Amino acid sequence: MQLKTIYEILDELAPFVLSQKYCEEFDHRDNSGVMLDCGGEIEKILFSLDLSEQAIEEAKKQGANCIVTHHPAIWSGMMRITEEENREIFACVREKISVISAHLNFDAAVDGIDEWMMRGLGGEEALAYLEAVEGGAYGRVFNVKERAMDVFTERTKRTFGTRRAVAYGNAPVKRVACFCGSGFDEEAIAFARNSGADTIVSSDGKHHLIKEAVEAGLNVLLLTHYAAENYGFMRVAEAVSKKVEIPVVTFTDERFL
Repeated sequence: MQLKTIYEILDELAPFVLSQKYCEEFDHRDNSGVMLDCGGEIEKILFSLDLSEQAIEEAKKQGANCIVTHHPAIWSGMMRITEEENREIFACVREKISVISAHLNFDAAVDGIDEWMMRGLGGEEALAYLEAVEGGAYGRVFNVKERAMDVFTERTKRTFGTRRAVAYGNAPVKRVACFCGSGFDEEAIAFARNSGADTIVSSDGKHHLIKEAVEAGLNVLLLTHYAAENYGFMRVAEAVSKKVEIPVVTFTDERFL
């Protein structure tokens, strides 16, 4: 299978143009697409949230010569390329492993990472979106089965496979706002409050934001960034595996769950 075909399948599931639309509409940055094309036939694909040395070792072990990441393997322009500063890219070149990154498009896509976060938390349908573009959205408010905050927290930890979660508040959980990755900011808090949410679930929370949300009467549940996104990204891998004729394997870095 050609790398171009894999790109087209990813584009079918989560159009890369979503990333461009999202950046233009909401003044964000991204770098999604083919990061490295080593040529040749792709024999096996490995999905990993990050392009890390551990993911590359797993690809070698599994015989995968294409890695699909969520976080961009190359984030900004390079003025120079050295092995010391670009170890992962150099390693992929040496091993002839091509790399595709699908970031904001998979955050915002239908059946994308933020939507899977909602489902993992017990939601079925979004009542409102924080940021919406044609064909996708990010940040959701939805109803869940009513639970005590401690019960909701433990259920979430089990579902997302994480040992690390920090919870604030003790109000009953009935309506949740979720923001996968690092979407917990002042705008997210205002959106949650205006949408009648009683609980925010996200990651990368700064103290002043936690304080603002808690003082506004909201519960806050912070997962690791990795756990918040890996849950949905693994389901993206499952969707891709049904559309390609070559094996698809996944790598989860337990250090960050």
